[in-house]
Amino acid sequence: MSKADNLNAQLAIPAIVAPMFLVSGVELVTACSQNGLLGTFPTLNARTADALDAWLGEIGERLDGKPYGANLIVHKSNPRLQEDLALVVKHKVPLVITSLGAVPDLIDAVHSYGGMVLHDVIGIRHAQKAIEAGADGLIAVAAGAGGHAGTFSPFALTSEIREFFAGPMALSGCISHGRHVLAARAMGADFGYIGSHFIAAEESMAPAEQKQMMIESTAKDIVYTDKVTGVAANFMRASLEASSLPDGAHGEMALSDEAKAWKTIWSAGHGVGATHAVRPAAAICRELIEQYEKALEELTS
Repeated sequence: MSKADNLNAQLAIPAIVAPMFLVSGVELVTACSQNGLLGTFPTLNARTADALDAWLGEIGERLDGKPYGANLIVHKSNPRLQEDLALVVKHKVPLVITSLGAVPDLIDAVHSYGGMVLHDVIGIRHAQKAIEAGADGLIAVAAGAGGHAGTFSPFALTSEIREFFAGPMALSGCISHGRHVLAARAMGADFGYIGSHFIAAEESMAPAEQKQMMIESTAKDIVYTDKVTGVAANFMRASLEASSLPDGAHGEMALSDEAKAWKTIWSAGHGVGATHAVRPAAAICRELIEQYEKALEELTS
């Protein structure tokens, strides 16, 4: 059994809840992983390495063997990378998502305890480099995804990746319904990768104003711009209009400066129109599972 098959066997549907900066924490991760999906979070959402140690300990204890994941920013601007990696290894985090760099030594460290590494990519060159570095699989970040999204159609991105890579792959980009997860599978991905749909979950760390903006927004309200951090990403128009762009918006920003920007300029993907209320993550998970099963039944009946 492959690593992707082994992971899927532990889930109600093949869906990973994306690690969202300043949104995903202990409560959201555990709620998702306890209810049939796989919850993840960025390690930097824990304010310090000591806090991360406590988070990982609590998540592992509460999930009692159910899979979850942590996201490491592999970039020179992340001063905590080595500390956070050591804690990931200490707690044997089942799934590690790497962003902004694929480093063989880091991947080897995760493999040392049997962990699985998926790397974020928006194009073929980055995908090939990640596989060469030893990553187990890829997260294809297509057009319409929240955060630092790509610009390629999910059809094109998955098809081109599958020409040279047959391993684990998740597809990101406007996935907000159970049938979208099934569509990702039909297109050749192993997992659907869901982010924005959980921003308004009760367990999300997002402020109430951000959750309300999610409810009020639709796809037309999403703006793809590099004016916030110097790297193009999708943001909600209302938060852009309400905030002044930070200095140095056209250059590379330190993580501390980027964190300040994202606190008031809120990201979301094109699937934002599927959010209609603040709900418990368990209810969102149940709905996605029911939608997936219904779509599968309709297609195979």
